[in-house]
Amino acid sequence: MLFRLPDTFNDKGQQNMKSIRKTIAFTALAATLCFSAAAQARDLVIALRSEPTSMDPQFHSLTPNTQLSETLFDPLVRTDAVAKPVPSLAESWTVDGDTWTFNLRKDVKFSDGTPFTAEDVVFTYDRVPKVPNSPSSYALYLSSIDRLEVVDPHTLKIITKGPSPVLLPNLAMVPIMSSKAAAGPAPEGKTTVELNRGDGLVGTGPYKFVSWKRGAEIVFERNENYWGEAPAWDRVIYRPITNPAARVAALLAGDVDLIEDPPTDDLPKLKQNKDLYVQETPSVRVIYIALLQGDDLPPGMSGTDGKNPLQDRRVREALSLAIDRQSIVDRVMGGSAMAAGNLLAYPGFGTSEKYAKAPAADVERAKQLLAEAGYPNGFTMSLGSPAGRYTNDQRIAQVVAAMWARIGVKVNVETMAPAVFFKQRNAHAFSAYLAGWAASSGEMLNPLNSLVVTKQPELGLGTTNWSKYSNPEVDKLVLEASRTLEDDKRAELLQKASGMVMDDYGILPLQFEMSVWAMKNDIRYAGRADQMTLAQDMKPAP
Repeated sequence: MLFRLPDTFNDKGQQNMKSIRKTIAFTALAATLCFSAAAQARDLVIALRSEPTSMDPQFHSLTPNTQLSETLFDPLVRTDAVAKPVPSLAESWTVDGDTWTFNLRKDVKFSDGTPFTAEDVVFTYDRVPKVPNSPSSYALYLSSIDRLEVVDPHTLKIITKGPSPVLLPNLAMVPIMSSKAAAGPAPEGKTTVELNRGDGLVGTGPYKFVSWKRGAEIVFERNENYWGEAPAWDRVIYRPITNPAARVAALLAGDVDLIEDPPTDDLPKLKQNKDLYVQETPSVRVIYIALLQGDDLPPGMSGTDGKNPLQDRRVREALSLAIDRQSIVDRVMGGSAMAAGNLLAYPGFGTSEKYAKAPAADVERAKQLLAEAGYPNGFTMSLGSPAGRYTNDQRIAQVVAAMWARIGVKVNVETMAPAVFFKQRNAHAFSAYLAGWAASSGEMLNPLNSLVVTKQPELGLGTTNWSKYSNPEVDKLVLEASRTLEDDKRAELLQKASGMVMDDYGILPLQFEMSVWAMKNDIRYAGRADQMTLAQDMKPAP
């Protein structure tokens, strides 16, 4: 710590050195007291834009769930704010062919005082595929693992099915549970219902679970057994406020300290408010539209003589060409997004410059394609969207519907609370749906493997592909990429696979979100590319 000497001190040494020492000592004491006050700080109240669907850290791979899991639990390896793997419960690791050896920390205890060992990792990874009815399974992140070997309580070997270039960022998505606290008679141990009420919800993270009153608040307290740097706040209270205007009102009234996703229309005035601080961080989240491409007539569809027109590439291209993505960014998002031409922004790993720009809208060409496909008068379909899960999601869905109407496709937009939406989406209740996906690994392999690879949940593949899209050639390329360690070759495979999907209009990317948080001016949060709101990374302002 540096201190400024009194202004009266000069080179002739006329200032009394005793006085200087007193001044420095007083300054140091004051700084220490200020730091101590900050460390003991008041409760931190965070307004969430979407309530988690579960407290079970393995039930639903969804950001509102994951960000709370990462506050209660630790993974073996964590990703930092820009998706780079860094040590967590594993302090180091080595790789020899298909064998990864992880050296686990020896000074770690769960919040109930139980020591952390390799057996907890084995229990956690074994539980993942056993969690029933998962809307988006964490099995995706463990799909490359063949088996685990416990060398000793603090040494674990993970043997993969072949080279696994993204094993580390994938492991970062799976928080480690307590084999003792989370054990139970069900195949998965403690059930999701039990974990939702806090039974067995014991982790090694910076905070511990206190309570969850659905629709009202979630309360965490500082974990006194935490092995890392103590977080700045004694208690964190999360309040789900799904209405964006209501979140801003709560912040302005002083009822909350930080809010997620303030309305884009309000950003200028929030930035001008001297009592507030606004953080904007580029994200790796793509907002997309998935089209139900199965053999059966999708729900909400009519005027097609019983056929599913979404199976026709020309129809999918027409729907894409009808969308003016840049207009959505400018008019709906207020410029706080980037129009998307792929599932990951260029020059992200595995992206191609060919798809760096979003395709331009072409209404006349879209009409021509529909006519060529046998639908000159269009048809009727449904479009599902969550209400408040993503920035302006309902408005985007309505605008897309209006754009499709210009080419004769009549759309019934169905919006609902996120938890209801995901349940309906997974039941294939819509002709098409709007959703989002964050590439946690920072490379194209993640969204391809999740959103467009043929759904094979038992293998952890296509875990969030609810559109029934299937392209065997894409599957083959993605699988080969997942086993290719050489970066150049893997990038080439991913570029080819993603290009095939884009040329096939298998999924329609719309935009990449900008992550935004607004907070009181005495708080700082730097944000993350994966859009997670992590209380442990929030600090009192300097």
